[in-house]
Amino acid sequence: MAEDIAWGDVTPATRLAASAVAGVAAGVVMARSVPDASTVTAALVGWAVLALGYSLSTWAFFWGLDADQTRTHATREEPTRVAAGVLLLTACIMSLIGIVDVLSGAQGRARDLGITAAMAAVLASWLALQTLFTVRYARDWYAEPLGGVDFHQDAPPRYSDFAYLSLTIAMSFATSDPDVVDSGTRRLVLVHALLSYLFGTFLVALLVNVVAGL
Repeated sequence: MAEDIAWGDVTPATRLAASAVAGVAAGVVMARSVPDASTVTAALVGWAVLALGYSLSTWAFFWGLDADQTRTHATREEPTRVAAGVLLLTACIMSLIGIVDVLSGAQGRARDLGITAAMAAVLASWLALQTLFTVRYARDWYAEPLGGVDFHQDAPPRYSDFAYLSLTIAMSFATSDPDVVDSGTRRLVLVHALLSYLFGTFLVALLVNVVAGL
């Protein structure tokens, strides 16, 4: 049952707050203990820790839930719409800052640190994006009326099914065997695919910059 799951007693807001504390601590430690780390580099490290902490704690909670538990938790698992929007906007801004910082002309160890921090921030942002859309797809599917995506199975979907949908869209910018069956979900998938493409473009730009600097 849900009560037997360790993460079940930890709310999304608590996980987000704990991850934020860890992120701030990581950024401060980076700024104070690494002489060549710029303020932007330290901020990127802090953001990467925050995004990774929230994503991993969320996945640790929902991965083992069955369909009934998914139904029970889906509507309360996503942070508020405002918090989710702020998190997504922050991810985009931090990724842009990372690219600008890497391309700003830093040299030597400072440049290496900037590239590493920017890549970590982009990857952590990408994972946070997929996490948010996974719980959003689950919340929307179990809202009234049920559905929006046809998984072609008799059993109701569980969080792992929504994770499959989210990651498939993120990596291929399309669905595979699940079918989107209403316009509201199609709009959500469109936004998801565009944001995932944006992060992929950022990552490619970083890799090109790294190769060019070798």
